[in-house]
Amino acid sequence: MSDAVQAARAIDALRRGWPVRVAGRDGALTVIAVERADDARLVAFDPDAKAELLLSAERGAILKLANQRDAALADPANDLATPFKGPYRTRAVAEIEAASAALTLARVAGLLPAFFARADGEAMATVEAADIAAYAREDQLAIVARAHLPVAGAEKSEIVAFRSPADAAEHVALVIGAPDRNPPLVRLHSECLTGDVLGSLKCDCGPQLHAAIHAIEASGWGILLYLRQEGRGIGLINKLRAYALQDQGYDTVESNLRLGFAVDARDFGIAAAMLRLLNQDRIRLLTNNPAKVAGLEAAGITVVERVPHKLPPNPHNAHYLEVKRDRTGHLL
Repeated sequence: MSDAVQAARAIDALRRGWPVRVAGRDGALTVIAVERADDARLVAFDPDAKAELLLSAERGAILKLANQRDAALADPANDLATPFKGPYRTRAVAEIEAASAALTLARVAGLLPAFFARADGEAMATVEAADIAAYAREDQLAIVARAHLPVAGAEKSEIVAFRSPADAAEHVALVIGAPDRNPPLVRLHSECLTGDVLGSLKCDCGPQLHAAIHAIEASGWGILLYLRQEGRGIGLINKLRAYALQDQGYDTVESNLRLGFAVDARDFGIAAAMLRLLNQDRIRLLTNNPAKVAGLEAAGITVVERVPHKLPPNPHNAHYLEVKRDRTGHLL
């Protein structure tokens, strides 16, 4: 069975609330996702009540290095309603490679990075840590379809779809205008259902998307990369959980950390792979985010110019934009 199939089966099992065994060079763990472990599943998985909690470092820091069942986080938005119970019992993870791979699986599956874990136990799927690390490598990305697509603001456009044999996510590029010998103006836009489709005022994603299309059209030619990395890479459901935390007063950075995720979990190497498949390795990048410049250049794309992309705030997203400036280094 291929590495990709093993990883895909493990992801599917986690989403269904089934136990998965993750094996690394320093040991193995059988895990079940906390948010999918209802009473019946938990009893079946852990009949002698000996399972421990495996949490990400970010969530562990929020819980003062918690590692006990009563401190589990089926919904971190309840943190304030249910005060922390410490002091907590903790132990260092011996199966470091397996634990790290399991937390990566949670992110890819769109689940909270929190597991009940045992050294033994039956599992519905088994996967090697190395297989998880290789899953959805950028070098497996391929163009699978393309067609002319006139859009508002850029009628002479072509849409190009990309897919990896390992990952179900389908990224697209909108090539605007006719390529010439000049580096294209490129915009990396991460999927945002709430902003792009529903017109959310909490962020600036929708206006940025449409302004980018107009800017690329005005520049002569360029490429809009639409990356399926919702919520800075944590997925739609977890992004909405972050919104619930923001309703309690946390900012976007704090919300991601309380959920147990990195501040930004996106992989800009995917964008670099898309550009190479479009035969572009020198670009002008339309962004305020230095991390995008660094991520592309680390993946072999030369950014010859950073073009600012600034839009006016509204009363709902002014604080969000300030946090991007002050905490994630955006050049607003």
